[in-house]
Amino acid sequence: MVKKTLLIIVHLPSDNTQKLAEAALEGATHSDIDINTILKSPQTTYPEDVLNADAILLGTTENLGYMSGLTKDFFDRCYYPVLEQKQGLPFAVYIRAGFDGTGTLRAIQTITTGLRWNRVQEPLILKGDWQLGFIDEVKALAMTLALGLETGIY
Repeated sequence: MVKKTLLIIVHLPSDNTQKLAEAALEGATHSDIDINTILKSPQTTYPEDVLNADAILLGTTENLGYMSGLTKDFFDRCYYPVLEQKQGLPFAVYIRAGFDGTGTLRAIQTITTGLRWNRVQEPLILKGDWQLGFIDEVKALAMTLALGLETGIY
């Protein structure tokens, strides 16, 4: 049986967002889960990466009430090349939001609705000042997505 692939795409402008990416990778590569996991930044993610993925975990920051520019750039470059081939792609998202994350979430929902991707978990919005608990929340999100992918739920 071919292992499924989880593509984790995260914007990393700070030490704290790096910690969240590491938590996502740790959750997705838990010893009880047997899938391929790839961690990439938005600027190094290309349509081929999405085409080869069976699910995506997207992590972005909230910048001026919107997703990070690099996350938007990823969508701009990959939208049309993957549109027809990846409809129904399972995905989850976490947003590191200094304010409330609603504009960022709305923008991601608009784009992923157009792509016809399937959000399989509630969005995780990490609001306000940095909290150590954010790490465990992202780890759990990634682990749940990876386990669901491995077991065929998604």
